[in-house]
Amino acid sequence: MHPRGAAVLSIPAKHPAVGESESLASYWTFYWAVAAAQLSRWLPRRPSRVLDLSGPQTRYADQAAHAGHTVVEVRDAPRGTPQPRRTRTIVAEASSLGFLSPGSFDAVVAEGRMLSRHLVTENVVAEIARVLRPGGRVLLSVDSLVLGMAILAEQNYWAHLSDVPRSEVMLVPWPDGTITRCFGVEQLRDLLTECGLEVEWIRPRTALSPSTVEHVLNASPESLTRLVRAELTAPQADEPVGIHLVASAIKKTG
Repeated sequence: MHPRGAAVLSIPAKHPAVGESESLASYWTFYWAVAAAQLSRWLPRRPSRVLDLSGPQTRYADQAAHAGHTVVEVRDAPRGTPQPRRTRTIVAEASSLGFLSPGSFDAVVAEGRMLSRHLVTENVVAEIARVLRPGGRVLLSVDSLVLGMAILAEQNYWAHLSDVPRSEVMLVPWPDGTITRCFGVEQLRDLLTECGLEVEWIRPRTALSPSTVEHVLNASPESLTRLVRAELTAPQADEPVGIHLVASAIKKTG
């Protein structure tokens, strides 16, 4: 399976790092608190078999295991820390799940932007759909078009920016030589639907701006819980504006 359409937008590789800068430490504390709260709300209520593909930079597998689920996590290298009792770690390539049986998981977590780092995202989502049981769900996150366009603007690639509306695939090289794929809401919805998944919702990881979060938390650090609650209950815009999109989808039973 390959990306749809022939128009591929590729951005030159030289641009500033976009990451968890020390100047936004309060925002990233808030960001990961929101991510943990979203996962907690999303996980099945009863003990389930969960596949985590999110990678070693995240703690989603541990959170799911501590919530009472049996977790299989796929990593590209062995764990450097002890794993929870209910967790099994497999060292393998997360984009190729042929070693897993069809319909063997109740839920899949593909967080940490792992789908954006695998450029032929359709193949990975198809594999996720295959290992999900009918009625099983996937929680995932990707880089958004907002992030990709911001990187273009920072590098003064105005011609590339003007091509964004006509491009079905947007690839953004990063300073370390990796490339990520950015998605708009409809692009992500179409991809999930074409792989046999029914979209439950798509939202930004955070709608509150980094500057707003930094201002509030620097003035009142104890406001973190209230900020996270506000984020989770905020009404959704037609086109989410966050740098990362989060989506939940379910495998059709028919």
